[in-house]
Amino acid sequence: MFQSLKTTKIAVMVLALFAGASALCTQRVLFAQDSFDASWQNDRLTDRFTIKIAVLGPGDEVFFWWGHLALIIEDGVTGAQTFYDWGVFSFESENFFKNFAFGRLIYLCVASPAKRSFDRYIQTNRDIVVYTLNLPPETKEEVRRFVENNIRPENRSYYYHNFRDNCATRIRDILDMAVDGQFKAAFGDAPGRYTVRQHVRRHTWFSPFFDWFLNVLMGQDIDVPLTVWQEMFLPAEVGRRIADFTYVDNDGSARKLVSSVETLNKAVNRPPVLDKPRRQWIRELVLGVFIALLLVFFDMLQKTKPRLSRYLWSLSQSVLGMFFGVVGLILFFMTFFTNHDYTYHNANIIYMNPLWFIAAVSGVIYAFTSSPKKRYITLHILRAFWTYVFLGVLLTMVIKLFPGFYQQNQVTQALVSPFAFVLSFAGDWIKLAFKRQPLVPSNAA
Repeated sequence: MFQSLKTTKIAVMVLALFAGASALCTQRVLFAQDSFDASWQNDRLTDRFTIKIAVLGPGDEVFFWWGHLALIIEDGVTGAQTFYDWGVFSFESENFFKNFAFGRLIYLCVASPAKRSFDRYIQTNRDIVVYTLNLPPETKEEVRRFVENNIRPENRSYYYHNFRDNCATRIRDILDMAVDGQFKAAFGDAPGRYTVRQHVRRHTWFSPFFDWFLNVLMGQDIDVPLTVWQEMFLPAEVGRRIADFTYVDNDGSARKLVSSVETLNKAVNRPPVLDKPRRQWIRELVLGVFIALLLVFFDMLQKTKPRLSRYLWSLSQSVLGMFFGVVGLILFFMTFFTNHDYTYHNANIIYMNPLWFIAAVSGVIYAFTSSPKKRYITLHILRAFWTYVFLGVLLTMVIKLFPGFYQQNQVTQALVSPFAFVLSFAGDWIKLAFKRQPLVPSNAA
């Protein structure tokens, strides 16, 4: 039923690049569901089973950066250890690629031998921390029955959501069920540490491109404070909260939910997950200023090498227009045509959209046209476009003075504003104020 490892890895990477951080808790499908001991159905309230939670650390690919969570049930009679995974998808499901692109992700709960799963995570250099749960026999049986029912063909699929319904939240809810709602009662209203954006950036800080790209895509809805309960969309946050959680059992006795913690594997030479997110806008501002200075340098070349100056200046704009145009096209599509609701209400769309292709086309025309009139018109089109971008950035800054606008999009503003300013009419006005020629005048060779 499922694709091979190689095919799956390549296809998921393509989808992950398209949809940003949309593959939290995604797991490669390596196996079909195994058959299990039918004698389980005959066992009742004996203390036959041990239930564990496995927190699996980040992997190499972008869609594994946020880790994974699984539930393990050990049978003390047969010795079987079963790995229950809510992060599985099938490429053979109907309209899979279309559904993925439009945010209608159908995921599955699948069971497999635990040893095989753990071996795979060890081979891919991922942390494995296992929490053994301290539950009464009758509760273990209820949990076992619930998850066994979950993997039945008619029950195993669900609509996945990155932050509200994924591999971690499914197991979080099972834990709450096992302690009669005491888990949510303790954390449902408790203030969390960070927003969704801040939690995401704790995991992406080491990759400048993806850290920036995912921030462009995510709108202001993820910049609101979370409760501890909501923070447990991340697998590691579930482990963090269950480690010291105490509940009251049916006999009125206080029990620690976790009886033991075991580290099965420790990843080597992997970027750590930050405990506190960094402010990365300075990094983007430095890059934006560098691009602006580079454009100024191309301007200065016109005195000695006017033709080269024109080519470098205009084609640089084409490259910027093409890159940010593609990003803007993805943002435009995800904001207005998909169910990826974390991209909604995104102020970046004001200046980060498909209009950037104007610069991509106009830059090429300006570089290679031999017509002075066409060059003059194209120059002003470019000037007008960059003025629009710069004013758009300023607008997204000003609107934050009003309570309805609070998007934390400083990294995008910091990157774009320096070179947009240099290329806009404002840049020319400053040059004229100092009695200098505008950047690459229309009569350049």
